Amino acid sequence: QVQLVESGGGLVQAGGSLKLSCVASGSFIRLTDMGWYRQGFGNQRELVASITRDGDTDYADSVKGRFTISRDYARNAIHLQANSLKPEDTGVYYCKADRVSAAGRNYEYWGQGTQVTVSS
Repeated sequence: QVQLVESGGGLVQAGGSLKLSCVASGSFIRLTDMGWYRQGFGNQRELVASITRDGDTDYADSVKGRFTISRDYARNAIHLQANSLKPEDTGVYYCKADRVSAAGRNYEYWGQGTQVTVSS
C-alpha cells in the first residue's frame, strides 16, 4: 500500500503563488508516474501536471507557463509551484501516484486532497 499526503493549499489572492507538496509513504517497490489533479466545484477531476520517473513532464494548457511540477526522488515526493494564480485555479488538488508491482501490475493511489482558493 502507498499513502499520499498533500500539503500547501490555502487561500491566496489572484496573482499570488502557492507551493503544493505530496509525500508518499508505505510499502512499495517503486513509483512510476506521479501528478496533480484538481476538481473545481461542479467540475470533473482534471489533470494539472504530471511527471514520469524519468522526469518528463506534462501540463494542462491552462497552467502552462504558470505552474511547475518537480520531483524529489529521495523522499518520494512531488511539488507543484503555482504562480500567477487565477480564480479559475480554485479547487481541490489531489496527488496521484502509480506503482508497479513485482508482477508488473499497475496500481493507482490518490491523496485526500488539499483545497486551493484564489480570490479575485
